[in-house]
Amino acid sequence: MATMTMIQALRSAMDVMLERDDNVVIYGEDVGYFGGVFRCTEGLQQKYGSSRVFDAPISESGIVGTAVGMGAYGLRPVVEIQFADYFYPATDQIVSEVARLRYRSAGEFIAPLTIRMPCGGGIYGGQTHSQSPEAFFTHVCGLRTVMPSNPYDAKGLLIAAIECDDPVIFLEPKRLYNGPFDGHHDRPVTPWSKHPLGEVPEGHYTAPLDSAAVYRPGTQLTVLTYGTMVFVAEAAALESGVDAEIIDLRSLWPLDLDTIVNSVKKTGRCAVVHEATRTGGFGAELVALVQEHCFYHLEAPIERVTGWDTPYPHAQEWAYFPGPRRVAEGFKRAMERK
Repeated sequence: MATMTMIQALRSAMDVMLERDDNVVIYGEDVGYFGGVFRCTEGLQQKYGSSRVFDAPISESGIVGTAVGMGAYGLRPVVEIQFADYFYPATDQIVSEVARLRYRSAGEFIAPLTIRMPCGGGIYGGQTHSQSPEAFFTHVCGLRTVMPSNPYDAKGLLIAAIECDDPVIFLEPKRLYNGPFDGHHDRPVTPWSKHPLGEVPEGHYTAPLDSAAVYRPGTQLTVLTYGTMVFVAEAAALESGVDAEIIDLRSLWPLDLDTIVNSVKKTGRCAVVHEATRTGGFGAELVALVQEHCFYHLEAPIERVTGWDTPYPHAQEWAYFPGPRRVAEGFKRAMERK
């Protein structure tokens, strides 16, 4: 075991797969010589050469479009969209091509493609470097959508994604790259070296792509969340005094519905927390599923705490970000309502 940041864990996953499988190639804007804007691929080009790890032009549609062809011909490309906010030019390639390829070819072709995207706010990135677009991808049949919250899961899930024959959208909360973040932006940053989930095996291992994890056991309230909000929800539970069971979804789609249902049936109350905008967010799907499968076990309406329905504001970042105080207020409402 080694202590790793999420950046180091992701790099280790790609290193393992480049060594194990000659069909794995990695490319994107500045990922080769420069090692990526967040240094997730640092040193990989020097180790494996410029035919395995290389830079691409500033063209998201071109990056994903070529990767679809590579996947169909037997390679396993891992491409990086520098920020999740930039995926929109590649929408046609993602939605109309790679997500539909297995279906439209009656299973004759697959495209084992992994698309890495740093997402979310908390770094003063403003409206074009802070978006959380996960709901766009969960809406598309044929895509897997994954968002780890810690280094251990990040490495295991990324290896599983690269080995998977389905296209995987791999969203990386960039506020978590160097340490867990509980939403208290005015406090010193806690490094991953001081968190148990910063302990990561150095070799090959996988985490199941379609499984959730019970991050914090509890008896009073089920909290469904993912990414950065896992640690914000933990802080909110401690500060509110609510014994919350926090479910880290990890895989947004396919979804581990059994873990969700078992927890809600136990607690009788549920809150959904995510950083993305509220209307049409993935939380709405979670609320619908809990209502459908747990209706007779619910003691109160399901609570939802999210980002606001506005572009991500640079100057008012912490008014937008669902911090521990706002999340704690949501927990209290969930406990008080009947």
